[in-house]
Amino acid sequence: MSSLTIAEARGRADLIGVAGYTVHLDLDQGDETFASRAEIRFTASRPGASTFLDVDAREVSSITLNGRSIDPATVADRRVELPGLQADNTVVVEATMAYSRSGEGLHRAVDPADGEAYVYGMSFLDAAPSIFACFDQPDLKAPYDVTVHAPQGWTVFGNGATEQTGPQDFRLATTKPLATYFVTVCAGPWATLRDEHDGIPLSISARASQRDLLEAQAPQMFEVTKQSFDHYHRLFGVRYDFGDYDQLFVPEFNAGAMENPGCVVHSDSMIFRGGISRAQLLGRSNTIAHEMAHMWFGDMVTMTWWDDLWLNESFAEYMSHRCLAESTEFTEAFVDFGASRKAWGYRADRAPSTHPVAGAPAPDAHSALQNFDGISYAKGASVLRQLIAHIGDDAFVAGVRDHIERHLYANAGLADFMSAMERASGRDLTAWQQAWLGTAGTDVVAVHLERDGDRVTGATVTRHAPVERPADRPHTFDVAGYSGGDRVLQADLTAERDEQQVPELVGQRVPELLIPNAADLTWAEVRLDDATLAALPEQLAGVPDGSARAVAWCALDAGVMTGRVDPRLLAGTIARSWGRESDDGIRAGVAMRIVPRLRAFLPAAEVPDAYRGIAAAGRELFDRAADGSPDQLAGARLVAGASDDVQLLGRWLTGDGLPESLRDDTELRWAVARSLARVDALDDATLQRLSDADRTMQGELEGIRIRALRPTAEAKEQAWESLAHDADLSNYQLVAHAEGLWGSGDPELLRPYVARYFADVPPLAERVTGMALGRVATAAFPWPVVEQDTLDRSREALARTDLADDVRRSIVDQSFLLECALRARTAFPGGDTP
Repeated sequence: MSSLTIAEARGRADLIGVAGYTVHLDLDQGDETFASRAEIRFTASRPGASTFLDVDAREVSSITLNGRSIDPATVADRRVELPGLQADNTVVVEATMAYSRSGEGLHRAVDPADGEAYVYGMSFLDAAPSIFACFDQPDLKAPYDVTVHAPQGWTVFGNGATEQTGPQDFRLATTKPLATYFVTVCAGPWATLRDEHDGIPLSISARASQRDLLEAQAPQMFEVTKQSFDHYHRLFGVRYDFGDYDQLFVPEFNAGAMENPGCVVHSDSMIFRGGISRAQLLGRSNTIAHEMAHMWFGDMVTMTWWDDLWLNESFAEYMSHRCLAESTEFTEAFVDFGASRKAWGYRADRAPSTHPVAGAPAPDAHSALQNFDGISYAKGASVLRQLIAHIGDDAFVAGVRDHIERHLYANAGLADFMSAMERASGRDLTAWQQAWLGTAGTDVVAVHLERDGDRVTGATVTRHAPVERPADRPHTFDVAGYSGGDRVLQADLTAERDEQQVPELVGQRVPELLIPNAADLTWAEVRLDDATLAALPEQLAGVPDGSARAVAWCALDAGVMTGRVDPRLLAGTIARSWGRESDDGIRAGVAMRIVPRLRAFLPAAEVPDAYRGIAAAGRELFDRAADGSPDQLAGARLVAGASDDVQLLGRWLTGDGLPESLRDDTELRWAVARSLARVDALDDATLQRLSDADRTMQGELEGIRIRALRPTAEAKEQAWESLAHDADLSNYQLVAHAEGLWGSGDPELLRPYVARYFADVPPLAERVTGMALGRVATAAFPWPVVEQDTLDRSREALARTDLADDVRRSIVDQSFLLECALRARTAFPGGDTP
């Protein structure tokens, strides 16, 4: 399947302009397909020329251009030629389209809780032609008029406010000019709650079976939505102008959310079951604020081509955290950013697949998707924070307002954005742009102290760019030191050379912990000195600044990843500090990001004891916390995920030993069941009882995952056969099989599936596409088999020419993690646990 190239997009944009779309979708055609009719009005600057239209249909029944019929058989490779254009043109395409199971296009899912079906449109990145014929590129924006015929009892949402015109018919209000990748329709028997704020109609919807959960959680979501609107209206000086603001929590969604103007879709995994931690609330609130920020950056002002995708995502990533910190209860939002989002970005920037924040080559649409990662999000947001440090916040905000006003409802790129910043600041930013936006890689920053007794007599900051990617990045950040839970040393500085003195630190007290970039203002790998590393297990939890603790955790994790720090130190720090950590976001980041991966870095014989120590940290917090408190929930979750104590887990599975608030916690019960399955201590009858008690989409996925988790040859074979050959599985079901298969078992049991990965996963590209393919290829990768043979097979696979881009990127990134784990095991083969 071809992918639109930048040259083709520029040529088409030079030739045509799109005046508007009229789209009709008939969703009452059965379970497999729907009918689509698209009428497109467009102009041509050179009458007599030809162009092409994008259409990805099961069957095209008719195509007419200015009243002339075009043979549907001429549609090839998702395109049809439109010859002999006039100055003003109308093309009409009638087609039968296929519902998707991959989370792209018009995805259809059936809720096992009640048998009800739901569909939602995900047009990003190039999936719009599988819903309606279109000129599918971001710089051919146009207004849309959409009508929908839906099954009886369904409701419909889309980019325009919905009017029901008949028992099964709906009309959506004419939209502002939209890029094709924003167009969506969401239909089904939704449970919907409505509100209003500042003249903007609001709604939140989820599956009917989730109504009770939705009603309990919607007030908090509405509150954050309203606070975010007020924040952005004040900050940008331009009001939201896409009509209603509907938010739908949809099943089997590939990402966290999608910023469709007026109709944002979120993953329904954010309609939480069981206990809800503050970290979960912050994460969901951040997603709400992130997608709303896109209404300005991305929706009102849209990138010209996919190589500027970073500007959409970096901007929304930064603005959402700023919005939460300044305008909601989540004042610690930037601590969470450092603990979780930046850790994701640092891993991406260390990998061989790293790329510049801006200007990474995107010769076609598919290649651009490979840059949709932690660099475009977290690193880009951090770079915007450095831009603010460089030019000042007032100039930054003025530049943002200028940029939005100049390109409202149109397109813009990097040059346009930087020009607005230069006008607002009065500074030439050419060198800054090249250093921070145009060069890949992460600088290493460290501070070295000279001392006399307990006083600093000299201080040097060093800054080193990767040798293979030289750069000259100015870093504005701080240095802080802590002893006994007090800050005893501090200085602000800008590192503009590879080595420079910090006279402000002279005379200050020598700390037990020395943390560069303690306020987490810059993007850099922080290298901690030996004394600080040694003191971390006992001292880290007492550091009073959340950002400094998040930086220290990231630095420790980076040290293990790069082979400089013994992974036992990381395990020991979790065991001794996690239970005393006060920030729920840091706790969640460590538990969800570091703990599952740590077992690959430790010598295999030491893994059980290390995880018992980690589980003990969770038990410490659980026993100390008040009943029903967030601390108790966090501790219970860590125990459930890390413990191999079959007796304890067996009691918890029945609610014995748990407080009243957790006895009926469905998510905690499944976490306990997973740990029991991991050691083959969960029988079929018990699993069936759990599944019978949770006949939901989530329960169905947990059943799949647990069956694959069992460390038996039969369980692994069944999981792999389903993953590799069952064409009826959804994107989520495929990932569940993969996660379970690799989640347990000794190398002897898992080793046969290393070769099968490279034989069976690349062909999945024939039925799974885009983000879904990348998720499956990543989850199925055999990096838990930490052996040189696995790495050798990965390198052999990368020499192939038949790999889809998404599979290749997954192999590159997962091979890098495997290489890091092998390096750590080689560098630290034995020794005492810290």
